[in-house]
Amino acid sequence: MTETIPIRVGVIGCGGMARQHVRRMLRETTTTRLVALCDLSPSACAATAAIFREAGLEPPPCFSDLDQFLVEFAPRLDAVLIATPHAYHHDQAVACLEAGLDVLLEKPMVVSTAEAWSLIEVQRRTRRLLVVAFNGGLSPYIRTAVKWLRAGELGSVISISATVWEGWGNAYAGHWKQRPEVSGGGFMFDTGVHMMNTVATLADEDFVEIAAWLDTRGHPHGADLLGTVMGRLASGAMVTLHASGDTIRSCDSEVLMFCTNAILRTGVWGERLEIQRAGENRFERVEVPAARTVWQQFLAIRNGEMANPCPPEVGLRVVRLWEAIKTSAANNGVPVKCEPLLLARE
Repeated sequence: MTETIPIRVGVIGCGGMARQHVRRMLRETTTTRLVALCDLSPSACAATAAIFREAGLEPPPCFSDLDQFLVEFAPRLDAVLIATPHAYHHDQAVACLEAGLDVLLEKPMVVSTAEAWSLIEVQRRTRRLLVVAFNGGLSPYIRTAVKWLRAGELGSVISISATVWEGWGNAYAGHWKQRPEVSGGGFMFDTGVHMMNTVATLADEDFVEIAAWLDTRGHPHGADLLGTVMGRLASGAMVTLHASGDTIRSCDSEVLMFCTNAILRTGVWGERLEIQRAGENRFERVEVPAARTVWQQFLAIRNGEMANPCPPEVGLRVVRLWEAIKTSAANNGVPVKCEPLLLARE
């Protein structure tokens, strides 16, 4: 790292995902200093404070009000992690950017295209860093694959097939993730959003048509547990996405990308990469430099060591795809035409 003074960080949202980040941040003693927390839930604040005590550290103050948090601590912070329910992301990220802070924002970025465009405008105007915590987009494996694809080394993309599965229905029963008014959807827009982003990152082109079906399996709050999507890219390549949140206790994925000169195999979190090139008989594992945590990737981006692979424009791309999926599914799979987005490459 080029930065010698630890950056001062606040954490907004102290749920399970935030606590995973906090544990990793506390290991970054030379780069990171956790200064303040914010969460409405006293029990979430207490659970996060316990992590500090386990590490032999005094817990930072935890606020229940974001405005008060920013008034008191924005001048003493460099960046924030936002890991709250999805419907709150837009307003909280806007407030932090306007306060002059860099933001690592948990996925999905926002719950509508209107919110995405709004957040893009604020980020461009404030010129602060915003990184969406998509593991796949930040993965060195996926970035390696994208580099090959853009260079034409693998030929043209023919088709992509992706599946993600998890015992999500039982694991999160009663959780806010299964309340669409707060989460923005169900399994497809929670765990499945990693699949959408990784596939869109590898495809690196617009979807032009989507047909989709979502099944709630009788969920009491109408959260989708199953999803099947067929898509066509601008080049004519075909895409299938399958999400099953109603299965045994498990969590895994498979992404296959078929090109004219090779086949790629990876996962929706970008945790691995294998390639079978034309003329070869089997897949070979691709080796890359040791993977960093999401927080380490954020620091590397902030320090100018790498370009930002997950700017807010990526969040816009994903939520536009999700809205097309919902529109088609609401009409029993009637295909939906997608307007070109044409995101600028980093």
